[in-house]
Amino acid sequence: MSVLIRGGTVVNADRRFRADVYCQDGKIKAVGPDLEAPSTAQIVDAGGQYVMPGGIDPHTHMQLPFMGTVASEDFYTGTAAGLAGGTTMIIDFVIPNPQQPLMEAYREWRGWAEKAVSDYSFHVAVTWWDESVHADMKTLVEEEGVNSFKHFMAYKNAIMASDETIYHSFKRALELGAIVTVHAENGELVYQLQQDILARGITGPEGHPMSRPPKVEAEAAHRVIRFAEVIGVPIYLVHVSTKEALAEITRARSAGSRVFGEVLAGHLLIDDSVYQNPDWGAAAAHVMSPPFRPKEHQEALWRGLQSGNLQTTATDHCCFCYDQKAMGRDDFTQIPNGAGGVEDRLAVLWTHGVGTGRLTPEEFVAATSANAAKIFNIYPRKGCIDEGADADIVVWDPAATKTISAKTHHQNVDFNIFEGMKVAGLASHTISQGKVVYADGELRVERGAGRYIKRPAFHPMFDALKKSAERRQPTKVER
Repeated sequence: MSVLIRGGTVVNADRRFRADVYCQDGKIKAVGPDLEAPSTAQIVDAGGQYVMPGGIDPHTHMQLPFMGTVASEDFYTGTAAGLAGGTTMIIDFVIPNPQQPLMEAYREWRGWAEKAVSDYSFHVAVTWWDESVHADMKTLVEEEGVNSFKHFMAYKNAIMASDETIYHSFKRALELGAIVTVHAENGELVYQLQQDILARGITGPEGHPMSRPPKVEAEAAHRVIRFAEVIGVPIYLVHVSTKEALAEITRARSAGSRVFGEVLAGHLLIDDSVYQNPDWGAAAAHVMSPPFRPKEHQEALWRGLQSGNLQTTATDHCCFCYDQKAMGRDDFTQIPNGAGGVEDRLAVLWTHGVGTGRLTPEEFVAATSANAAKIFNIYPRKGCIDEGADADIVVWDPAATKTISAKTHHQNVDFNIFEGMKVAGLASHTISQGKVVYADGELRVERGAGRYIKRPAFHPMFDALKKSAERRQPTKVER
């Protein structure tokens, strides 16, 4: 089966140009003007539209067991919803329980993901430490193609990693040529604030942002970046939500540190007023960590994206329905944390980024696919329209409009954090592995068609980083 995308404007992170795109056997075979194709090829008319790399969402949680329940979105429904919005690959998270072997958890997640309809990969969280974790990290990098390890500084008494665990894991990642990723919130401070707020009789969703003020994130970001600088390992901070945490990233990057930052579409567009909604369910539906912030943080995050100090956009897609959120009706600390967005990320970022002049189409591609592909070492297989790349493509109609609603979305959750938002710019067609899987509002997905994508280690760059770290070590004094 082959596909010819005819008459569109190709947009990569570095340039845009008029060209046809011919796909065959899951790959892009040719990019250029007036291409010819076999009579059996499927023709996609892209006249007046942009042809861009399919989105890569580097932060999702499909089917996640969390806080006494399981996310309502599984790998089938979640990847299908992503394709409807132009996202052709996700990087999800394997999160072992404390004391659970990493490889056991990894195999469990791989089994759940077999029903995915688009390509996927995994970060693996390190939630505890012993010699088995040390050995499993090597197996994951060298045999399973995992080149990123996640660390939670939040969620005390659950999956929060101790400083000792972070130290050993960071060192091991550097040895193996893997990048470390971090959820930066001071878990001890959050826990103590939660107890204080509950003691004051505040039990509703409004207590959630009160227990996680911006400085909680800023402190953790500062500390873990310094941690990584001492060890010499590159670090990627997920869901940066505050201007203070962004300032820590900016400082470190200006000093030459290998620090990367991710921002969620939701944090760019939604503010903390949602927690004051008199409808308990609507307020609880927005409970996620870090929480939505006061408006002044949004403009700072947009500037971070424009300046390049934040490189990627994601969703932290982790859906819980109203009845699941109701587990915390009498105690906000028991509300399952998470919200959706994998279907809407590209549309809301195009509308409020490109549509407002904050981003160029090229910068949009960088922020939604190319930079993630580069940081996690799958570029140019993913993240660009070029000969030899995977045929994961979105045909983007800048004139198409809709109003986002839970009544019409494909996500398996009964709430949408962007409910009622009007967007201009939508996927008219999504191509995954060279097949048209979404066209003009219709999904044409095949259960289990998604492939696990291995991501190679970063040995050449890391060799230089290790030498740099060694130079910073004190010299032994002979006595």
